[in-house]
Amino acid sequence: MSYAVKKALASYGQNSVDMAVASASPLKLVVMLYEGAIKAVGLAKFHMQAGNIADKGQSISKAIAIIDEGLRQSLDVEKGGELGKNLDALYEHMVAQLFKANIENNADMLDHVSKLLTDLKSAWDTIEQNSRGTGATPPPAAPSAQDDDAANRSALSYGRA
Repeated sequence: MSYAVKKALASYGQNSVDMAVASASPLKLVVMLYEGAIKAVGLAKFHMQAGNIADKGQSISKAIAIIDEGLRQSLDVEKGGELGKNLDALYEHMVAQLFKANIENNADMLDHVSKLLTDLKSAWDTIEQNSRGTGATPPPAAPSAQDDDAANRSALSYGRA
């Protein structure tokens, strides 16, 4: 596992992550990173609304670390091709939105990033489930993840296949 992924998972903030990480597949690790980022953005919004500036900043920093140092840095854009480039640009957009949300105290921007993360996590959940052969039905937000080619391209984006 790369240093960037370990650092991002440390930002996830749970001691029990170590056991889950040790037994997780590369696809499951990506899903865990999304879960951590979604949780951090949700906490940032909570702290923003409560007026807890320091805690808001800390939560946004965690989300940025997970997205930028975990998800984004572990991309293999060469293998992932167009999909990898698109994910990289989307992660860059999310990080910029989180910085801006922090500065402007803008909960709508946090909601925007949370929605993007949730949609991507849903697609990765489907890919991860299909890789285990569960035959789960893909969620409507991720129809392109239904076929094996899309799953393989997505896994390639992270240098896992």
